[in-house]
Amino acid sequence: MNSKISEFEFIKGLTAELSSKNLVFPTSLKTTMKIRRALDTPDISNDQVARIISAEPVLSAQVLKLANSAMFNRTGRKIEELRAATVLLGFGVVRNVAISVGMKQLKDHQASGQTSERMEGLWTRSMRVAALSFVLARNLTKLSPDKAMIAGLLHDVGKFYILNRACLYQDLFVSEEALWDLVDQWHADIGAAILDSWEMSDDIRAAVMDHKSLDIAVTGKATLTDIVAAANFLDGHFVGQSIALLDWTKVPAPLQNLQLDAERTENLMRETTQELAAILQVLS
Repeated sequence: MNSKISEFEFIKGLTAELSSKNLVFPTSLKTTMKIRRALDTPDISNDQVARIISAEPVLSAQVLKLANSAMFNRTGRKIEELRAATVLLGFGVVRNVAISVGMKQLKDHQASGQTSERMEGLWTRSMRVAALSFVLARNLTKLSPDKAMIAGLLHDVGKFYILNRACLYQDLFVSEEALWDLVDQWHADIGAAILDSWEMSDDIRAAVMDHKSLDIAVTGKATLTDIVAAANFLDGHFVGQSIALLDWTKVPAPLQNLQLDAERTENLMRETTQELAAILQVLS
């Protein structure tokens, strides 16, 4: 099939899924996101949470693994029941684990070969931005670190979806550049539809959709959007080892709203290296 015709068919399919709000997710992910919504139910009990989690084996295994990790289990006593695990971890951690498991299910579904490598790179970066968002929120604001972590984890969710669907169109794109051009063009619209489908809160939705909007107003009061935008920006410089080259008199508004400067950023990252490692353990 002509590559242009195939690309058109792919875009037409994405458009149809968007307009009908009938996004195609793996069955395991649908189950995991139902669990995430159930965890938001007021007055839900630990027994109910344990029963709900038990419906998803991968999530159950991850919750038990965390509950028995040195990070959460200081007694060393082995925990084998989901109820005890949820009591130890708390609903906030369980909710974050549910979303991270769901993201991994989207990442792994149908992925093989080159697509798998793309997904792994995207997942690794999403975890780093999530962990850094948590650290920024907890150390520099009064906003919820758990919510910041989720917003950071989801900041590129539209890209995951497009790459997942592209698996059905083998040899569609003539180059990596052509594929990523399409991802860049469509991931924001797809991401918005996914967040609506998963019933994410307005502030998480805004943070995900606007995390590249570095020209937002300088207010001196950080929002969730500032946190994710700053985490996304700083991660690029940390990985590129170019943080020392930044002109801190001209940094983007999100960093200004968090009152970050060169010294504070260096101190923050030095003091939170272990914290970041522990958070990445939760997500990985």
